[in-house]
Amino acid sequence: MPEAASVTRATVGDSEFDRDTAVTRRAPGVYDIDLSAGWTIISAVNGGYLLAVLGRALADALPHADPFTISAHYLTASQPGPAVVRTETVRTGRTLSTGQASLFQYDDQGAEVERIRVLASYGDLDALPDDVRTTAKPPAFPPVDQCFGPEDGPAPVDGSSAIADRLMLKLDPSTLGWALGAPSGRGEMRAWFGLADGRDPDPLSLLLAVDALPPTAFEIGLRGWVPTVELTVHVRCRPAPGPLRVSITTRNLAGGFLEEDAEVWDSADRLVAQSRQLARVRLG
Repeated sequence: MPEAASVTRATVGDSEFDRDTAVTRRAPGVYDIDLSAGWTIISAVNGGYLLAVLGRALADALPHADPFTISAHYLTASQPGPAVVRTETVRTGRTLSTGQASLFQYDDQGAEVERIRVLASYGDLDALPDDVRTTAKPPAFPPVDQCFGPEDGPAPVDGSSAIADRLMLKLDPSTLGWALGAPSGRGEMRAWFGLADGRDPDPLSLLLAVDALPPTAFEIGLRGWVPTVELTVHVRCRPAPGPLRVSITTRNLAGGFLEEDAEVWDSADRLVAQSRQLARVRLG
């Protein structure tokens, strides 16, 4: 018999992020969600928010709860409204479980259209050893009160929309040339990041953090929508409470595509997540 619909075990807390990423289990491996318009940029649903939705469904479907690595291919643009997530367990082991998931919405004829397809491995971040050997260093930029967000300008930042109200985002002034009509050309974006309601970061919110800043294309001198083609996130450890620092760089734009490499650091100066995405840009 089909399993009764229930909110998944991966739904935690009562923050706006938790409510808007909560999925309801309709049957084993099948989850329903109403994608919130609160996480849109212009009219498209943010890719990091969508990844967190799929990540939450996989956290319920797999025996391990923490994403270690998750790769998503964005097939068609998602819109606010009803969606279905279908998951499949690929392999389970003692320390890692691997699964795949797809998010579907409906076209005008009621047929399912696949929006995103994900392959991910999950484990237990609390079981990882403490040994860290790294040459990586936290990004150096001014404290929060010397950085700027959408609310600090005379008008909303061009390209942002409803999602800006859900985030605490303070950009490093040295990466804000694009907002003043003088992009640096360096392809860098850095910011303090948090959720506007004060919810502390966790592994699922890291999936949002890597895709929440303005595109690095703005600092290269390009404007307009920069849709994600593929996004891979590595979660390295459970973040400490407090705001995150996010640094994103682009080194190569060619053929209308660019990469964005992101690092996310927590309040304890630990590298908690890394990502790379391939995005399409409009030239000319």
